Amino acid sequence: MARCTALYRQDAVRQRRMIETDDIICRRQGAAGVMTLNRPSALNALTLEMVRAMRQSLDAWASDPAVTRIVLQAAGERAFCAGGDIRRLYDLGMAGEHEEALQFWREEYQLNALIRRYPKPYIALIDGIVMGGGVGVSLHGSHRIAGDRYLFAMPEVGIGFFPDVGATYALPRLPDSTGIYIALTGERLKRADGLALGLATATVPSERLTDLREALCAGEPVDGTITAHHRDPGPPPIDEHRSVIAESFDAKTVGEILARLDRFAAGSEFAQRCAETMRSKSPTSLAITLEQMHRGGAVDFDEAMRIEFRIVSRVIRGTDFYEGVRTTLFEKGIKPAWNPQSVEEVDADAVAGYFAPLDRELELP
Repeated sequence: MARCTALYRQDAVRQRRMIETDDIICRRQGAAGVMTLNRPSALNALTLEMVRAMRQSLDAWASDPAVTRIVLQAAGERAFCAGGDIRRLYDLGMAGEHEEALQFWREEYQLNALIRRYPKPYIALIDGIVMGGGVGVSLHGSHRIAGDRYLFAMPEVGIGFFPDVGATYALPRLPDSTGIYIALTGERLKRADGLALGLATATVPSERLTDLREALCAGEPVDGTITAHHRDPGPPPIDEHRSVIAESFDAKTVGEILARLDRFAAGSEFAQRCAETMRSKSPTSLAITLEQMHRGGAVDFDEAMRIEFRIVSRVIRGTDFYEGVRTTLFEKGIKPAWNPQSVEEVDADAVAGYFAPLDRELELP
């Protein structure tokens, strides 16, 4: 049995306790509580056991005076964290075990909220793919450090889902409708774009991340140490397209966004590509996500998380999520049979139903 070792001091006797699981290593190293996502063969996708280990460690370290900062990192070079364990959630939903599946999202969202209000510096060292659940355990912390391999995306509309883990709050607050663009296209952003948009707070070359981690564990001042390791990643590629994004993605409906992109497409390959990409996604997911973005800009973080739990509680009882996962994971190359098949067929009242209050709302720490 491999280790998730969460070591922390307990009051005056400083007793050490251990929690064990294969997929995450949580231990105190010097002044830092260090959490290492440890499923590189699965792109470090989050499981419920990993979520619980993180929560228990963070709860313990919050009151431990020996721990003055948190460092989150990941094993392997390809992915920081590519999301939740979608295969497991797909299997549960297909078996009708919706409540068991919802327990993962319930506890994941509670972890996201804990990170958002964590009382100590929370530093995520992101050197690889960061999507879905990986965004949730990094974006809401105080410091997001992008390595050379940083690749950010929220591609959920491509699997009949929606950008969650706090995206309802974070994406609408990005400048010039770039958050809506990210949500509706699933476009991948590299580190210069991440820094320019505020998704990352610093960029550090991959070969210097170990030095940064060691300095943080040694107790060096957090902000000054990160600043000393930061290197300018150069101009953000997204700047070339900011005007098209701003003028297209601030529309009220998915149909109008597509119409504006079509008008730009005559002189913009970027606009043409955005429109083609959106037309391949779940029409229902696009409509839900745009409404989510419009609502998210006017609510606080806790309400944003409750909105997401309302949506996911209904999405997993539909069909597009399972169709999207099936054609993405199991039958690659097969065009999804979305229901409905076009944005024109999506019923506005049906979309509104995804946002209705639940009998059992999400409870947050």
